[in-house]
Amino acid sequence: MIGIPLVSADWLALREPEDADARSHDLALAAAARIAEGPVIVHDLGSGTGSMMRWLAPLLPGPQTWVLHDWNADLIERAIDSTRPRDANNVAISVLAQPGDLADLRPSDLAGASLVTASALLDVLSSHETHTIVNACVEARCPALLSLSVTGQVRFSPRDDLDAAFEAAFNAHQLRLTDDRRQLGPHGAPIARGLFTAAGWTVRPSTTEWRLDHRRQRLLVEWFHGWVDAAIEQDPRLRTDVDRYRRLRLSQIARGELAARIRHVDLLAWPRG
Repeated sequence: MIGIPLVSADWLALREPEDADARSHDLALAAAARIAEGPVIVHDLGSGTGSMMRWLAPLLPGPQTWVLHDWNADLIERAIDSTRPRDANNVAISVLAQPGDLADLRPSDLAGASLVTASALLDVLSSHETHTIVNACVEARCPALLSLSVTGQVRFSPRDDLDAAFEAAFNAHQLRLTDDRRQLGPHGAPIARGLFTAAGWTVRPSTTEWRLDHRRQRLLVEWFHGWVDAAIEQDPRLRTDVDRYRRLRLSQIARGELAARIRHVDLLAWPRG
């Protein structure tokens, strides 16, 4: 998919434990309750290395088949080669690969699906891609559990006067135009929610957070570097202050003194009636 930021398997592995802690368990159980008895087919969009599958499969009934959709075939291959999770009845799941561009997703691709899932996806999609995915779910009448969409809100403890400027620049960077394609960034989840609502569906949101501190020190360091780098790419004026700001925050991390709360939102959408 042209324009989608490339992510490494190492980064996905580093963030997987925090993703698992952050996702809404209540929405997952609500999604499980909407699945009819019989074989369960889950389509995971932007599946990466399969972290959503490993987290959610044990909470759903079986027998389960997961269909992994991603534009990066190498990541799908890693997911298929990984240890298979088991369903709520302790039965191993089946996994199928469906590499390709989500902009080409059709309702027929989701025929027979029990649930559509995605994690950390909506904020990197374009408006066209989001409309395509929502339309496919609506036409297929398949509930959707869409987790960990960035809201743009970051809260540090302790705070610094430069936090707001870097946050604003990072959020603007999320909305940048790349290869004639504009990401939705923090608007991704609200737009998806609006589209489902306009289609007459019920949408249940849940606020979720990464809570990074000394217990997730390596993830905090990697996330912070990426957050700052994106901000100064968007607003070069921040280069005047970035060295001091980066030194301060990294020294605080090294001493176990810095905590960051990165706000996300999870959505569960399903057809009425």
